[in-house]
Amino acid sequence: MLRSMLAGMFSVLLVAGIIGLTVFLTTDTPSAAPKLTTTTSTASQSQHSAQATPTPTASVEALPKVKIRTLTAAAKAAGCTISNPPVLSAMHDTREFTEADYNSNPPTSGEHFPEWYEDGIYAPGTTPNLGMLVHTLEHGRIDLQYKPGTSPETVTRLEKLVDELDSGYHMLLFENGTDMPYAVAATAWGHLLGCPTMNDKVFDAIRAFRANYVDKGPEVVP
Repeated sequence: MLRSMLAGMFSVLLVAGIIGLTVFLTTDTPSAAPKLTTTTSTASQSQHSAQATPTPTASVEALPKVKIRTLTAAAKAAGCTISNPPVLSAMHDTREFTEADYNSNPPTSGEHFPEWYEDGIYAPGTTPNLGMLVHTLEHGRIDLQYKPGTSPETVTRLEKLVDELDSGYHMLLFENGTDMPYAVAATAWGHLLGCPTMNDKVFDAIRAFRANYVDKGPEVVP
């Protein structure tokens, strides 16, 4: 009897095992892995391209090579005028100066502020003290200035010119604030180069003006 009972239990367990295996195989079979697709929106692609591609910089026309070295001839070719106003006092004063205080526009000499601007290239609106600009001329500097509204391309070319001239040694470049009657002007102590229009020949005139008058002020300051 015991043998019959064990045989019966074995049969039950065998059937249960077969049923369980069948259920497992039909319900727990791994599904096929999903196909992964990477989609990138048009906006994302454009953004990526913009980040990967450097923004092109505006090309600046190269400066013309030197053709005329003498100041008189270079100024005439460029349509500029040269003037040498009488030299005024070099006294210091802390008052506010305007173009009415001087005998030329832009000024070339006269009373001025005790402090002065350092050599260099100045952004528009950062050289408001006219008396400090005149003081630079007393120190033998060349002040190169352009009228308000000058195109960025022209300003950039003038900056390149300053850098070409001994890396801007004893020069200042800035936007004029005296309502001068010129597109571009260069001043030294007692001397003025005024150019009504900007053209490629003006570069030679500025080069020659600087060669004639840099470090020729009454007070030598390194």
